[in-house]
Amino acid sequence: MDLWLIGIGTGNPAHITLEAQRALRDAAVILVPRKGPDKSDLAGIRHRIIADAGATAQVVEFDYPTRDPAIPYKDRVRAWHDDIARRWQAAIAGASSNGPIALLVWGDPSLYDSTLRIATRLTPAPRLRVLPGITALQALTAAHGLTFNTLAGAVTVTTGRRLREFGWPKGAETAVVMLDGKCSFQTLDRDDLMIWWGAYLGMEEELLDHGPLSEAGPRIVEARAQARADHGWIMDTYLLRPKGAE
Repeated sequence: MDLWLIGIGTGNPAHITLEAQRALRDAAVILVPRKGPDKSDLAGIRHRIIADAGATAQVVEFDYPTRDPAIPYKDRVRAWHDDIARRWQAAIAGASSNGPIALLVWGDPSLYDSTLRIATRLTPAPRLRVLPGITALQALTAAHGLTFNTLAGAVTVTTGRRLREFGWPKGAETAVVMLDGKCSFQTLDRDDLMIWWGAYLGMEEELLDHGPLSEAGPRIVEARAQARADHGWIMDTYLLRPKGAE
């Protein structure tokens, strides 16, 4: 079985690479996850990308499971991945077409995404092909006209959970934080930091803010909560570095 994991960027169909478009046209089956009615526009974007590519593959939708909050985090995520793999397996088994199977992955399959880990759970083991997409890191820095790193400086890409637990990453001049539903920048006891934040990057709904963390942080917390209430979901990320860093 050939399984193609296709990065589709951060929500802007124009970010799809020519290679990804060709793969969608060559695929026999395309899997599209459904994440509930409050996130139906995510499936809608995937369908638009498929149509824009001129793909004629059989499209098979499947429902995403939810995580069990009652069990420890890593165990919870592993159980969730097992459930997702079972749903992939069922969706693939129910397809009427034979040939390469494509799965559209938000952002890039290699960056803080578990699609590759889930794929290893399939039986038989698939022959994987990974097509990179525009990452949230690229979309964020481009939206703000910002360099990813300071001059010869180190960058740490981390998560909100680790920022809360361990604080500022050791040795980093720049920290990029992903998967942060709790605005963990609020836990940093530093008055020298700047923040560049973006949500719905590349989409019509894109939201941006930046400035000294002490000033922009409260605005971001408020804007994030309002956007989540308005849309039912949010994807965002942010970059932090000391004021005056080159």
